[in-house]
Amino acid sequence: MDIFSTLQDERPRLSPSEGRIADILLADLEFAVNASIIELASRAAVSPPTVTRFCHRLGCDGFSDFKVKLARASHVGMRYLKPEPESTAGADVAKDVVGKAQNALFLLHRALDPDMLERATDAIAAAEMVHAFGSGGNSSLIAAEAQNRLFRLGLRVSPCSDHAMQLMLASAARSGDLVLASSFSGRNAELARVLQVARGNKVATLALAPPGSPVAEAAEMAVGVDLPEDPNIFRPTSTRFAYLALLDILASLVAYRLRPQASQTLRRIKQQLVTHRDGDDRQMLGD
Repeated sequence: MDIFSTLQDERPRLSPSEGRIADILLADLEFAVNASIIELASRAAVSPPTVTRFCHRLGCDGFSDFKVKLARASHVGMRYLKPEPESTAGADVAKDVVGKAQNALFLLHRALDPDMLERATDAIAAAEMVHAFGSGGNSSLIAAEAQNRLFRLGLRVSPCSDHAMQLMLASAARSGDLVLASSFSGRNAELARVLQVARGNKVATLALAPPGSPVAEAAEMAVGVDLPEDPNIFRPTSTRFAYLALLDILASLVAYRLRPQASQTLRRIKQQLVTHRDGDDRQMLGD
């Protein structure tokens, strides 16, 4: 039970006295967590029975149950209840988003291990099949982008974001294949298990994840991506720009490693685009 979600749902139906109790919870949570029923009632200028009715309205058995649920909720996601004030002007938002993206790219570049990049490039270039795995909104995007970047170099790539299917694919993968796994948190237990299954089948594994995380530790190779996140809850994560740039770096290195094959495949793709869409070869290679 998320007591704050329940409070938000019930807020329009609260009496004025119950509303004052709710205001105290949102304005001074530390006081509410530690206050007795008498102290809370006194500060809200209500009677103790009103506090008890308020607790029941939120689905609690009584004040003691309310205090337990409130204490549990106070440790999770409090910045979502009272977000830090930020400018909502278009120019300020644009400057912040672009600046955070630039910073993510700078931090990625500074932290990259050249030797690990070479190992990762070798593994991708040598793979008979690349299984690109990622789950959740961001890592699913990276798995799909891995296919988008690598197929045009003549590689066989299959993205997957479903945990059960990832497990089956890892079980069926062959020794010449590569499992390329992405996890922004590095704490995706199901993905770590998939990597362990693949390694048990003598399949090469490469993780794009924070160093030392369960996903990184489960893979044979790991390119570390560990960036601080913006506390602003309304802005998209800038870390995904770093992951996309990392894929571009790896794809470029693989293209140079497989230059004849990559050139031929890219030319065949461009020939079809020129014939059926563009009319010349000055446009980008695919939308």
